[in-house]
Amino acid sequence: MKINIYYGGRGLIDDPTLFVINKMQEVLEELRVEVERFYLHELKNSITTLPQTLKEADGIILATTVEWYGIGGYMQQFLDSCWLYGDKEKISKIYMCPVVMSTTYGEREGKLNLLSAWEILGGQPCSGVCGYIADISSLEDNRDYINLIEKKAENMYRTVNQKILSLPASNQAIRQMVSRTQIDLTPQESEQLSQYVSDDQYVQRQKEDIQELTSLFRDMMNNGATEEAGEIITRLQQHFKPLPGFRGVYRLIIDDKKKNLIINVQNADLQCSFGMVDYADVELQLGRRTLDEIMNGRMTFQRGFMAGEMKMKGDFKVLRALDQIFNFEK
Repeated sequence: MKINIYYGGRGLIDDPTLFVINKMQEVLEELRVEVERFYLHELKNSITTLPQTLKEADGIILATTVEWYGIGGYMQQFLDSCWLYGDKEKISKIYMCPVVMSTTYGEREGKLNLLSAWEILGGQPCSGVCGYIADISSLEDNRDYINLIEKKAENMYRTVNQKILSLPASNQAIRQMVSRTQIDLTPQESEQLSQYVSDDQYVQRQKEDIQELTSLFRDMMNNGATEEAGEIITRLQQHFKPLPGFRGVYRLIIDDKKKNLIINVQNADLQCSFGMVDYADVELQLGRRTLDEIMNGRMTFQRGFMAGEMKMKGDFKVLRALDQIFNFEK
């Protein structure tokens, strides 16, 4: 028989939980039980892999100390890992004895939380130990308390050895409802996933890969947008017909473009770019489809405005000149 002890306290010298599990381990080893202990505060970077250690265990002791409120973060993280990565079939055959000692308040609630969590995981509960100890000496010097702890260890041995059954609990129904939405993983997949999660270098490498891919796709999108913008400017330059003595600045707000298309005409000089400008004689708001219709010669700027395909602000005469200086008709 093998029993694992998972200690979720902080490892303080005067922690009453350590005294209790020491006594329980002594009794179990006298009964020739193999006992292995795991200090969660020392294994905090690899807690996600600890559910793998349940494979060879017939029973476990979950021990923690309530110092201000609840069972503590390390123990909660271990239980979370059991839910996410543990072999539920193996857990269903493992007996769990909770040990919760309090230096403030809440030992009974902590014990109940551990029992409930283990039952939701599908495991088998054992009668546990809980108590309020303000001074560790009151526990070490009290023979009656020590006898009680030793009896609890013996009871756990009998329960695990005889595989004593317990009546079904409603927590089992909760487990079935909660687990419906989860992706079913094999124990091997869960084990591999837990190893990946606990590997800081692997996680950091994955984050870097994601950032690199994000940057790559952003560059691809920007390059695509740049190529499209370059095509629009090129076509404007190709169809430019200077109008003697004409000067005008146009701002085209295209729906799917982050920047405005600026067209600056100064006699025979044409400057086109995507950006911002402080002043424009004419401001047009239009969709990309409308712009394509105009540049393909199927519509004019003035006709698009009259048909309601675009909105316009500014000098209407300057708008009409736009169809004269850009001749897209084939």
